[in-house]
Amino acid sequence: MEHLLAWQYVLIGLIFVWSGFVRSGLGFGGAVLALPFLLLVLNKPLVFLPIISIHLLFFSSWIAWRGAITSKKQAKLATERGEVIHEGEGNIAWTYLKKALGIMIIPKLIGVFGLLTLPNDIVTGVIFVIVAIFAVSYILNKPFYSNNKTLDTIFLMLGGYVSGTSLIGAPLIVSVFATKVLRHQLRDTLFVLWFILVIIKMISFVIAGVDLQWIHQLWLLPCALVGHIFGQRMHERIKEVETPRFFQFVGVALLVVCLMGIYTSIIL
Repeated sequence: MEHLLAWQYVLIGLIFVWSGFVRSGLGFGGAVLALPFLLLVLNKPLVFLPIISIHLLFFSSWIAWRGAITSKKQAKLATERGEVIHEGEGNIAWTYLKKALGIMIIPKLIGVFGLLTLPNDIVTGVIFVIVAIFAVSYILNKPFYSNNKTLDTIFLMLGGYVSGTSLIGAPLIVSVFATKVLRHQLRDTLFVLWFILVIIKMISFVIAGVDLQWIHQLWLLPCALVGHIFGQRMHERIKEVETPRFFQFVGVALLVVCLMGIYTSIIL
């Protein structure tokens, strides 16, 4: 990323502010909603993917850690008041997370090591269409609730595979998690999941000898931090809205992600 013009560096910094804002505010979409803009500045995905991945590792662990501390404090206060603490009152839905990881891990590894030869454009196109349908149902306040374990498994496996080939599997994964995980646990649970999936992806970068852009990590991390702080404020407001409004927020975010993803696949 050397030898860029000053305005290009400024734009890249602003885009990483945007990425941090989306990631912190919604818990997903930081990569998908930033990559199209980044590729317009410099059309080299392997320059930006390692930076986004390491940022995700940093912020996901930070958010999950802060959430765990807050939950422990709340649990302690509740215990002192003589209240009973249930699993659903924590910040992470560990039971469903372990179940989903068990479903996703093999497709994830297949995607990472390129053992499956499905054209990536076809796979991502199918995903964006499916998720767009989910998103519209949320926006119309008629969210799709799947009681079909086979369908959930297919969605998670497909999301795991695409997250292995790239970093855009989040929309399909979120569309399943949003109806299976309590909303106050959703963001932190997703961040733990992203951390695990990105660790696997980073290993593939190292094995392939991809430049991790350490110099640019240093100046872009504060940019993402600024966005993260503002996104955190938005997240707190989202948590306070009523359940139908919450799903509408998720739906709008998913639909925007899909449109940007389709734009990236077709135009760029």
